[in-house]
Amino acid sequence: MASVPRTSALESLPVGAAVPALVAALDAHGTAVLCAPPGTGKTTLVPLVLAGLVGAGPARKVIVAEPRRIAARAAARRMAWLLGERVGDSVGFTVRGERVVGPGTRVEVVTTGVLLQRLQRDQELAGTDVVVLDECHERHLDADTVAAFLLDVRATLRPELRLLAASATTDAAGWARLLGDAPVVEAAGVAHPVEVVWAPPPRPVRPPHGMRVDPALLTHVAAVVRRALAERAGDVLCFLPGVGEISRVAGQLGAVDAEVLQVHGRAPAAVQDAVLAGGGGRRRVILATAVAESSLTVPGVRIVVDAGLAREPRVDHARGLGTLATVRASRASARQRAGRAGREAPGAVYRCWAEAEDGRLPAFPSPEIRIADLAQFALQAACWGDPDASGLALLDPPPAGAMAAAREVLAAVDAVDRAGRVGPRGHAMARLGLHPRLARALLDGAAEVGVRRAAEVVALLSEEPPRDYGDDLTAAWRRARRGGDAYAPRWRTESQRLTRSLPTTPPGAPQTPAGLHSPAPATPPRLDSPAPATPAGLDSALPALQGRTGRGTAAPTQASPAFEAPPEGRTAHAQPTPPAAGGDDAVAGLIVALAFPERVAQRRAEASYLMANGTGADLNDGSPLRTAPWLAVAVADRTPHSPSARIRLAALIDEETARAAASHLLSADAEEVRWENGDVTARTVHRLGAIELTVRPLRDPAPDRVRAALLDGLRTDGLGLLRWSADARTLRARLAFLHRTLGAPWPAVAHDDVLLARADDWLEPELSRARRRADLGRIEAGQALNRLLPWATGQAARLDELAPERIEVPSGSRIRVDYGDGDGQPVLAVKLQELFGLARTPLVAGVPVLVHLLSPAGRPAAVTADLASFWQDGYRAVRAELRGRYPRHPWPEDPAAAEPTRHTNNRLRRS
Repeated sequence: MASVPRTSALESLPVGAAVPALVAALDAHGTAVLCAPPGTGKTTLVPLVLAGLVGAGPARKVIVAEPRRIAARAAARRMAWLLGERVGDSVGFTVRGERVVGPGTRVEVVTTGVLLQRLQRDQELAGTDVVVLDECHERHLDADTVAAFLLDVRATLRPELRLLAASATTDAAGWARLLGDAPVVEAAGVAHPVEVVWAPPPRPVRPPHGMRVDPALLTHVAAVVRRALAERAGDVLCFLPGVGEISRVAGQLGAVDAEVLQVHGRAPAAVQDAVLAGGGGRRRVILATAVAESSLTVPGVRIVVDAGLAREPRVDHARGLGTLATVRASRASARQRAGRAGREAPGAVYRCWAEAEDGRLPAFPSPEIRIADLAQFALQAACWGDPDASGLALLDPPPAGAMAAAREVLAAVDAVDRAGRVGPRGHAMARLGLHPRLARALLDGAAEVGVRRAAEVVALLSEEPPRDYGDDLTAAWRRARRGGDAYAPRWRTESQRLTRSLPTTPPGAPQTPAGLHSPAPATPPRLDSPAPATPAGLDSALPALQGRTGRGTAAPTQASPAFEAPPEGRTAHAQPTPPAAGGDDAVAGLIVALAFPERVAQRRAEASYLMANGTGADLNDGSPLRTAPWLAVAVADRTPHSPSARIRLAALIDEETARAAASHLLSADAEEVRWENGDVTARTVHRLGAIELTVRPLRDPAPDRVRAALLDGLRTDGLGLLRWSADARTLRARLAFLHRTLGAPWPAVAHDDVLLARADDWLEPELSRARRRADLGRIEAGQALNRLLPWATGQAARLDELAPERIEVPSGSRIRVDYGDGDGQPVLAVKLQELFGLARTPLVAGVPVLVHLLSPAGRPAAVTADLASFWQDGYRAVRAELRGRYPRHPWPEDPAAAEPTRHTNNRLRRS
């Protein structure tokens, strides 16, 4: 039956008014930027016009690149509906693991990842006339990379290839510059207004931290959903940052009179499609992540509730850990989300933040190239022939540090050579559509455990299982094999794709891994043989691994009986057992260790591990892996300022597998002499990265290394490790005072780091003879400090003159001067009666001392740096206060003429 286009629906799309200008811009310039608000039809009508399926334009092949699978499928189905056809006729789609196209397909909607793979296989994109980069404002790394590659293709191979960047909220000026001063075409917005309702929480909530969202905010979001249902008609689309938050809010909406649906990237395609197909008359509440933010219309939605949060990748390059962070959504994302409410009729958006906060939101989402792991990007760039990406046209250049870390990863998995050039192995890894770490695990693991089992475990790592599967990867593998939930079909599809992507014929038969699309001449070199290359360092361990993983045997579908898990995996009380040869534990552990060798981890306490990269990692309470001696950590995240990471997914391994998979981290026996736990330790250590495998005492360490360790101890624990008598401390304070007051040649001794920098000048030869902490305690610091006195200039002899240890006062007493730390005014604390007759304040090095005048009981009565003024003005008040309290001591009216004394009146009379 002939197709019947839905003409009225096509003519009602507002973007149609801008189509003539857009077609003219592309014909004249070859590139263009289209800015069209949500709901105008830019994703559906424009590709049909450019393909000649609507209107009178010439027939062309158009590829539309979408950032997400759900958007790609939805866009293809919408366009096919507009044409009155089935998907796969004039309009088709290709996403990872699913392709619906036919011989007459002229518009193909693909994800940016699929297009990236296609460009690596066929750089000319033979047969394609136009590429539309949709929702380019989201700045996904694959989208930026595709844009750069396409511009390269236009500049060198196919100048006739048309390129259109389209979005509702994009940085139009930036994209126009990137596309060679391309014209910008703007389309009018939809006629349906969207009312903004500001609905901040009634009380302050904690800002998001890592993956954590304040439960009080989620409770408030649920309350706003209930409020919106009561105040307005229509379905509700609620935006939340992740699957966990969706689940918690769904749990709080159980009593609402509406169907509550959950849409996210992990949801099965059938569920996603059902949401987009519309309801059956009952009101719906659709809880969604950013997958529902763009490129699709959810029928019936008149209300949007926006929690105002988003998830962005974060990478700790030093530790090799990646995670997602919860951040405030950008203003561009907020506009996109609000537009979902006005697609079909007037609507409203409830924003769960205050209007005053809106202006402080970032204008656009953070470009992924600035914040993400760049290993896969670096491999794609290397396969493209630009290893450092310096020749690619990018809106934002990749950060140098992130690119350096990415190149280290590529070298470690043998994707590139020492010069950064990619070979057949690297090209094969790039064609797998996986992170290079997972590609390495698939290629090398298949040679050890068989293609199918390696593919199944890698699929678990690329399609990460739900959190309720637990943190035991092997138990998660078994649960996925049993099926029965939404995750299992996705995992099975991915594992089948990966299985097909690797050669299965016996070694020696020339073969090439199957590509993502139909066979086509490949630009990059292909694998020379079907047997995956083994990375350097793994060869020596192959005999042991073959015995443990069953290499060369048929891969069983279940674990060995002795290691079969109960229906939900190991119980919390089970004692982890070393992996059995050929069993699931051995297979899963090896694959994870091959992907993340620096994350093999040894137990240091129950549930606490040290990874080879030096990072501590902890298991959750109740984990069945808590007592495992060794783990291969697949997923771990570390929140800012946290001393250790949290293990989310791991597999049992043994030391033998850890040594084999991370052989490049093995070090020869190293002699270590260092300050540790408050003393010098000397030992011979064999390490796997930061993990100590064997430790033996080192009986005769080199003296220079012992001396360096002792100095490190003095830096760590301070010079208090030396013996400091009261005289030594006073000497240090006197010297510090003289240096501050007079400068050179008096030495700087106030700070430990300065003194330690001159250890050769004052701590030798005692330091060189020391061997341990106790020896430091026998070094007399005062005697050592004497070596720093300016003996060469003769100034050392003036020490007692310039900074006397004691000052004789009029009573004849010799009072110790307190120099403190040498950074303040010297203090002379003396009983008031002993200073009768002293008209002026004593000086040290020309600096008046601070006189603490003490009562007969030795308590401070007054403080002055000007005795003359005190006798004249302050003494009367002190005399009036203290003479009644201390009647036996002299309190003359004229202290300047009185005789100084240390005694009472009675003793004065008897004498």
